[in-house]
Formats: sequence, C-alpha cells, structure tokens
Amino acid sequence: MIDPLPELSTEQSDPRYSQIDRLPTEEIARLMNQADTAVPAAVAAAVPAISAAIDAIAARMAEGGRLLYVGAGTSGRLAVLDASECPPTFGTDPSLVQGIIAGGPEALTRSVEGAEDDAEAGAAAIKALEVGPLDSVLGVSASGRAPFVLGALAEAAGRGALTAALSCNADAPLSAAAEHAIEVVVGPEVVTGSTRLKAGTAQKLVLNMISTISMVRLGRTYGNEMIEMSAMNSKLAGRALRMVKDITGADQETAVAALDAAGGQAKIAVLMIQHGLDAEAARALLESHGERLSDALSG
Repeated sequence: MIDPLPELSTEQSDPRYSQIDRLPTEEIARLMNQADTAVPAAVAAAVPAISAAIDAIAARMAEGGRLLYVGAGTSGRLAVLDASECPPTFGTDPSLVQGIIAGGPEALTRSVEGAEDDAEAGAAAIKALEVGPLDSVLGVSASGRAPFVLGALAEAAGRGALTAALSCNADAPLSAAAEHAIEVVVGPEVVTGSTRLKAGTAQKLVLNMISTISMVRLGRTYGNEMIEMSAMNSKLAGRALRMVKDITGADQETAVAALDAAGGQAKIAVLMIQHGLDAEAARALLESHGERLSDALSG
C-alpha cells in the first residue's frame, strides 16, 4: 500500500517556490536563505521537549548507558555524523554515542532502496547492539513514520531502554512510539519533499543540542572548553595548550611540559599545575571526583 505522504507538512508544495526553475540563481539563493530563517524558531518552540529528553538521556548515561541514534536517509546520515563527532570533541569511547542508519554503512554515501521500509531490520539492529535498560534510543525521521526507525524504537522499548523521537511533522507516529517526543515542524520545503533542506537543518540543530548538552551534564566540558577533546592533530594540540594556559595562568613552557607528562590530556595537565601533582596523582584525583575537573580543582 502506498503511503499518502502529501498530507504531511514536509511533503506539501509551497506556491512561493513553484517557479524557482525560471528564476536567476541569486534570487533562488535568497529564497532558500529566507526559508531557512524559519528553522530556529521551530526549534525554539521544541526546546522544552528537547530539554526533557536530554535530562532523561544524560541521567541514564551517567549510570553507564549509551546513546543510540537510529535514522534512515538524510536523518540517518545526520545521526551518524553527530555520533561520530563525540569522540574527538568530548573524548568519549566510540561505543558511548552511536549512529545506526537503515541500510548500514553503504547508505552513508548512496541510497539503499527499501532500507527505511524494513521495520524488522530496525529491530534487528537494536538486538545486535544488545540494548538494555540503561541505554537511550533516539529515533530520527523527518516524516516521523519511517518503518525502520519505528521498528527500532519498539524493540528498544521492549528491552526497557529510554526512547525518544525527533521528527518534523506534528502528531507523528514516531512521537506516539516514544517516551520523549520532539517535533520540530518546519513546513514545506523549497523543493517539495526534499527534507534534506529545512528539516535536515532542524534535525542537525537538535542533535547538536542533544549530544553537546548531554556531554556538559556528564562533566565532559570545563565551562565552555572542550577539556576532554582528543589532541589528534596540530590544531587540536594547540587548542589543548591554549586551554591549559588559560585555565591555570601558566606560561608556555610549563603548560607544554605538563601536557607532555599528561600524555596530551588537558584535564590532567591542569591538575598537575594547579595542585603541584605528578601525572599519576592527578589522574587519581580526577577519578575520585567522577572525572569532573571543576570538582577536582576545588577539592
């Protein structure tokens, strides 16, 4: 049976853009830019729901749970992108935040026909990861009705995991399937049905909030500094050095020496300088304060 998608706001045609194929490039660009200005307001309206979901997710992560994103097509690619940024930005283990896309890794670069319509495959993906009560599963779907995502959420709920949903249509089936429903209604797209546009932008903004604020809640920042980041290249090594100098007030030579002794870990270097500790003692102090640098500094 064919799904009557035109009833969805993301599938409706906006008459303002019906002649874009006849317009000059600059005018199309301005129309797209104008359309995108509606996205932040739509996200703002969903902030209470977003915040409630984050608090619930962070609480389970603090107990050792994982955050798993599940999506298809553009939504899945955005989910995988957000998850992949957590290890370099916040120093997390790659298993802590994961993205699952319908069709598997191949779907990251090309369409895998029919993958999003396979509810059983969504459930199987959750089973394969042995999802449990401490985990959180966030389904991401612009339409709010992708069977792959619905199947994954149903399996996650049956396993006692926290379930959340992010969609871009009101009263989405995905919302009804989740404990925490986030609906960011952005309306019709400039190119009818192309939800990689406003809907994709909205999903990216919300995923930014979910991963970033969860990490802040878990103590993986110091103020607004990426204190847990992995210094894997010269740019990030320079950023780590700047952080250590800014936090401690140390000179360049002292900060470099501390970072070297700390194996590039900015948190450890800061504690070494501030408390006059060697690297081993600084690590022990940090562990005793639940890896929270602010608590370790005050303690």
